Amino acid sequence: MGHAGMAATAVRHLRAAGAPTAVEPLPRPALRAVGDDERAPVDPGEFRRVLGHFASGVTIVTALDADGPAGFACQSFASLSLDPPLVAFMVARTSTTWPRIAAAGTFCVNVLGADQGPLCRSFAVSGADKFAGVDWTPAPVTGSPRLAGAPAWIDCAITAVHTGGDHLIAVGRVESLDAEEESAPLLFHRGRFGGFST
Repeated sequence: MGHAGMAATAVRHLRAAGAPTAVEPLPRPALRAVGDDERAPVDPGEFRRVLGHFASGVTIVTALDADGPAGFACQSFASLSLDPPLVAFMVARTSTTWPRIAAAGTFCVNVLGADQGPLCRSFAVSGADKFAGVDWTPAPVTGSPRLAGAPAWIDCAITAVHTGGDHLIAVGRVESLDAEEESAPLLFHRGRFGGFST
């Protein structure tokens, strides 16, 4: 039984038991920017230091628009939903690459391997020709760049974009994906690249 079937069974059970099947949504919190004359609730440097303790994988998000390939290094990537298959990544509102990805309407997440730190660094630089000397092939559904040597890739179409403070949250429906069975990941922790050992 799939997720939809399990959900329908749960709703039928709740109805038979006389329990409510819908929950009133919580009110949306009031959002506002911190004023110039106010102190931010958390020091940005301290925020970065503490959150740096969370180790993450590293990806390069790519797209292909009328001007050619575009991409940026991204550690804020996550799987979001199994049914439908969705992933999400976060991108700074100031990103000069994001408008090109948004215009393309599609993207490919290239999950980097343990030896691809230099590639990640080259895609983290703003304004440079990030694809100079980089081998890639079109992902099978969207044509977004699939980087050579990346141990896993996820080919997606953008389905939603949400605001998240000074970042945007892009959601993509997975159209195609693949991975090597034996590969070591590139990890990022406290400002440094590292690996994973068993």
